[in-house]
Amino acid sequence: MAAHLKKRVYEEFSKVVQIPHEEAPAKKLRLSKPSKSAALHVDLCKATNSTEALQYLLQFARKPVEAESVEGVIRILLEHYYKETDSSVRLKIASLLGLLSKTNGFSPDCIVDDAINTLSNEKSHQVLAQLLDTLLVIGAQLPESPAVRLRLVDVAYKHLSDTYFGVRNKCLQLLGCLGLVDTPLSKDGEGPGSSQGGARDVQSIISNYFADQDPRVRTAALKAMLQLHERGMKIHQIIYEQACRLLSDDYEQVRSAAVQMVWVLSQLYPESIVPIPSSNEEIRLVDDAFGKISHMVSDGSWMVRVQAAKTLGSMLQVSPHFLEQTLDKKLMSDLRRKRTAHERAKELFASGEFSSGRKWADDAPKEKLDTNTVNLIASGACGAFVHGLEDEMFEVRIAAVEALCQLARSSPSFAEKCLDFLVDMFNDEIEEVRLQSIHVLREISTHITLREDQLDTVLAVLEDSSRDIREALHELLCYTNVSTKECIQLALLELLKNLNKYPTDRNSVWKCLKFLGSRHPTLVLPLVPELLSTHPYFDTPEPDMDDPAYIAVLVLVFNAAKSCPTMPALFSDHTFRHYAYLRDSLSHLVPPLRLPGRKQVYSLDSVDSSSGSGSVESAQLFLQQSLDRVSTIQNLETPGAQDLLNFTIRDLRRLGELQTELAGAADFCATYLRCQLLLMKALQEKLWNMAVPLCLKQNVTATAAAQQILEETYKLEFLYSGLESRQVATIHHVRLQAKALQLILTARTRQRLDLLSSSCEKFLQEVESFRRLFPSELPHFQDSFVEKLLDVMPRLLSCKPAELVKILQTTLRQSGLLQLRLPQQIHRATATIIEPTGESDNPLRFTSGLVVALDIDATLEHVQDPQSTIKVQILYPDGQSHVIHPKPGDFRKPGPNRHRLITQVYLSHTAWTEPSHVEVRLLLAYSSSSPPSKLGWSDSIDGLPPTEPAVEGTIPFSKPVKVLIMPKPARR
Repeated sequence: MAAHLKKRVYEEFSKVVQIPHEEAPAKKLRLSKPSKSAALHVDLCKATNSTEALQYLLQFARKPVEAESVEGVIRILLEHYYKETDSSVRLKIASLLGLLSKTNGFSPDCIVDDAINTLSNEKSHQVLAQLLDTLLVIGAQLPESPAVRLRLVDVAYKHLSDTYFGVRNKCLQLLGCLGLVDTPLSKDGEGPGSSQGGARDVQSIISNYFADQDPRVRTAALKAMLQLHERGMKIHQIIYEQACRLLSDDYEQVRSAAVQMVWVLSQLYPESIVPIPSSNEEIRLVDDAFGKISHMVSDGSWMVRVQAAKTLGSMLQVSPHFLEQTLDKKLMSDLRRKRTAHERAKELFASGEFSSGRKWADDAPKEKLDTNTVNLIASGACGAFVHGLEDEMFEVRIAAVEALCQLARSSPSFAEKCLDFLVDMFNDEIEEVRLQSIHVLREISTHITLREDQLDTVLAVLEDSSRDIREALHELLCYTNVSTKECIQLALLELLKNLNKYPTDRNSVWKCLKFLGSRHPTLVLPLVPELLSTHPYFDTPEPDMDDPAYIAVLVLVFNAAKSCPTMPALFSDHTFRHYAYLRDSLSHLVPPLRLPGRKQVYSLDSVDSSSGSGSVESAQLFLQQSLDRVSTIQNLETPGAQDLLNFTIRDLRRLGELQTELAGAADFCATYLRCQLLLMKALQEKLWNMAVPLCLKQNVTATAAAQQILEETYKLEFLYSGLESRQVATIHHVRLQAKALQLILTARTRQRLDLLSSSCEKFLQEVESFRRLFPSELPHFQDSFVEKLLDVMPRLLSCKPAELVKILQTTLRQSGLLQLRLPQQIHRATATIIEPTGESDNPLRFTSGLVVALDIDATLEHVQDPQSTIKVQILYPDGQSHVIHPKPGDFRKPGPNRHRLITQVYLSHTAWTEPSHVEVRLLLAYSSSSPPSKLGWSDSIDGLPPTEPAVEGTIPFSKPVKVLIMPKPARR
């Protein structure tokens, strides 16, 4: 009984309480990078001598340092600096302090005091100079701290008296970069130790070192003064005399800096009056500076001569008689001070000398002039440009030619006087000089008219073997005025010789004659009977229209006839027929003419050409209305919507053909609507309501449409320039829809779950990349495909691949057409292959296994960075394809948004039994890569792979040209 009661007690009063298990909070793992300062301290402590310490410092300098670790590293370096006895190690530490101060995100104001304190006990001049350089870096990093800048300037003042030139150089450089002009210059406050009310004049202090015994310090002083000028401080005029004295310095770097200093002062005080030494005459400061810099064109150093010649070209305020003196080696009378007859008679009477009669005309009035004392310009400056154009160094000659160009553009009278000198430069031995002379004459062509002898010298350059020289000369002749009809005849004969010798210059010669005729209609008129071989009584034979020379003559005559209404009366019947043929085949060279008795045939073009800007405005309005009409496509059934898109695409393409100004925008809109049409056809109802085995054909069609949409989006992105962010985002949106369609079609046909899962992850990464790339454009994508996806993004990240595909299918079919915003300035990249023409029936024959060179000449319009994006593709009849990347030197830039490709490609193949064509075309290479993600670890999306690699490809953007070739078997 007792045992039973005891059991009952235990049962009643003994309870087991089960405490629910509390999950321990997860420990957060913080990834910490090893401390750079600690590692550096350990390395420096391990060093047993200065050589090892220097090696450790050199190794440390190659490693990047984070902004948060910079201050600790600098403290360690400063601690070791005070302990180190070897100057080379301290020098390296001082260099590292400057490099670390430039670290992005680090403000060096916390180390200013320590850096300044290191100067007090430093005995090594090299280390002292490096420490001053570090202070200069710190001051440049703290432009908003005037107190720090004043402290650094005071440090520079204290060390200006150092005996080592490197320290003085760094002090002057520091004053030039950080110094302020506190007070105006006065005679009482000159010198580094002077003060006026506690402030010192930086300019007067720097100018005291113009006379330093070391030429490197004199150069540093001039450069520091120029640095003050670049920072917006006005240099005092009193500096001019000191700078002029430095023009005769023995050190070429000093003379070079002095030339720049004199030029700066001539621009600041051009109208100030300065006296001529040893004379009572006074001239303008800009004229005096011009004469002194002109004298430097004959300097012993070619680098100083180049700088002097370049500087002369920017002195546009100089007086005309000083300017003209640079073209004559003899001193002109305008630049000499002449004494009156009364002054000469007074001098003769005061001398007491009379004629003895023994010497003939010894009493004749003479003007004894001392050229060193009374000239207004130094005798060595006479003919400065003549000396420059005849210099032995071609760099000096190029600089002189460019300076002549700048001065001639602002002075028509000077342009006429320097014309002979520029024409003579066409015979220079260096091709670069000849080319630059042609370009210069082209720029001043509006001020000049060539005489026959000058034109003869110019046309002699057409014999040059360089294609660039010949084409530059053709460009020059396009904008040059000539004086007589003999000049026109001479130019035509020489151009025809050029055409015969170099047939590849055909298009350039024709273009030259087009402008030559349009500029000189009255001079061409008396030559028309001779040029067209017409006779008043007899019929002459009809020339061959396949002759490029005859076409060149017709281009000249027809362009002259546009401004000369009496000229068509001199044409024969076959000339009118040839005009009709050339007007159709070479419309860019032959203008529309109102010919007598043929208005109904030939005046239509003139009506079209006179339409003016009104047609452009109406075409732009039509383009906008077409896009607005397409925006109502949501209210139409599928067949009607597709018809509307087809008609709109047709209209836009026709609009691009009629209006070249809107061709880029019209083609862009048409291609975008083409992508929408393909997407609409792929999403037809019958395709998605049937089982996969029953619609295999439609499935293949949809797959091809998705691939075509992707290709079109790459064309939209990379073939057009001037796109705004809105249009780029719209293109990426269409690309995202195409990739969603591909994913859906893949899920309908593919059975492997792992491949489908990876495809889904890649697509989600694409959606996230879109959100990251275009955050500012998302508000404009209301009710679009991407907005609906972003709304259900959390669900997409957690669902299975099959469910994700269903969501994509529903969202894609429910999303509407995103309206395209009309681009303002958009241009399509185009390429036209000029050579080869593809018209020759004579095959290029070469031995199989060897190569044959094929010349390529093409014009490129609106191509960005052609050196890296343009490629040449050769397609052989057997399907082989070769892609050649031209050299950067093969590209020329004749004008804005225009490039010229002149290169050679090498063809090779095995032996053929008969000739066959190869296709030559130009490709535009592109690389579509998303920028790296800027999200942190906490913001990243779980489960998404990294950004996929760049998509690279090429876009054909020129019409293919067929070339007939014939590889022959090798002879045994």
